[in-house]
Amino acid sequence: MKNYTELDVWKIARKLVKSVYSITSQFPNSELYVLTNQANRSAISIPSNIAEGIGRQSDKETIQFLYIAKGSLFELETQLYLAFDLEYISQDQLENVLNETTSCKKLLNGFINYFKSKK
Repeated sequence: MKNYTELDVWKIARKLVKSVYSITSQFPNSELYVLTNQANRSAISIPSNIAEGIGRQSDKETIQFLYIAKGSLFELETQLYLAFDLEYISQDQLENVLNETTSCKKLLNGFINYFKSKK
């Protein structure tokens, strides 16, 4: 297996973290310990769990951590929709970051399928 830092899915997930931090920096201060913190943590969880999964001993463990990353990705999407509903972000911002989450989802699903096919 490649070093996880060479994986496209990990690189895209890192880019997503940067986008999310940029967006959440615009949230009101009252959201600092609520939606801002939760969205940032969800975003960070994605590349972190990809990396941790690659570092595991078995494909089964790797898949488990990739599924955790996928769950964090869905959680992040929900938080972005909520930020839009609360009028913290514009339609354009939402669409741009959702395009990034979609790219990440596709790569992550492919990566999960790769590990599942190795069994």
